[in-house]
Amino acid sequence: PSPFVIKADVLLKMSGVEYRQAPMTFSGAPKGKVPYINDDGLVLGDSYFIRRHLETKYKIDYSGGYDAEKLALAWAIERMLEEHLYFLSVYERWLVDENFEKGPRQFFNMAPAPIRPILRVVIRGKVRKMLKAQGLGRHTAAERLELGKGDINSVVALLGDNTNLLGDKACGADASVFGSLYSASSSYFNTELGAYIRSQPKIMAYLERMRTRFFPESPDAKA
Repeated sequence: PSPFVIKADVLLKMSGVEYRQAPMTFSGAPKGKVPYINDDGLVLGDSYFIRRHLETKYKIDYSGGYDAEKLALAWAIERMLEEHLYFLSVYERWLVDENFEKGPRQFFNMAPAPIRPILRVVIRGKVRKMLKAQGLGRHTAAERLELGKGDINSVVALLGDNTNLLGDKACGADASVFGSLYSASSSYFNTELGAYIRSQPKIMAYLERMRTRFFPESPDAKA
C-alpha cells in the first residue's frame, strides 16, 4: 500500500546489494512508519535516507549519468509527487468511505478485536486533521482532482518519449516516480485521480516498463 516501500524496493534492486524483505513492526521502525532497513545493526528509516545510505556505504550511483540540470528537474518531480500527489491519494483512500473500507480499514486487523473500532476512528480522525493542516483537506473533490491533474500533466510533459523519466537510462528518481504513480494509479480504489492516470498512455507505458524490469514476477508484468 505504500509508494515509499515500492520506491525503496526499486532502489535496492537498482543497487544490486543483496537484501531480503521482512514484515514491519512499529517497535522496530525508527520513525514509526515504513520503509526502514536494518543493515548490520544500523536501523534507518525514510526512503530518501535509505538511498543516501546506499550511495554512501555501497558507492551506488543513482545519477544515471545525467547532468545537474536534469537531476534538479528529477528532484522537483520527486518532491511534487511525494509531498503533494501522495496526500491527494491519502485523502481518497482514508476519507472516502468506500475506499477506506477496502483498504486502510484492514490495517487494523492485527489489533485485538475489542479495540479495532476505536483505533479506526481515532487514526482516521488524525489523518483527517493532518490533511486539513496540510491544506489539501480544505479543498473540494473537484479542486483536489484539478491539482492532481497538474502533477500528472507535469510528469507527462517531462517524460515525453523517454524510456525512463529523464532519458534512456534509469536514475534514482525513477524509483520514486514509479512508486508514486504505480500506487496512485491502482484500480483497486475508486478514485478519479487513479482513472486520470490510467488514461495517460505515456505514463502507463512507463509504469509497465518499470514493472517488467524490476518486478518480472508480477502477474501484471509483460515479458
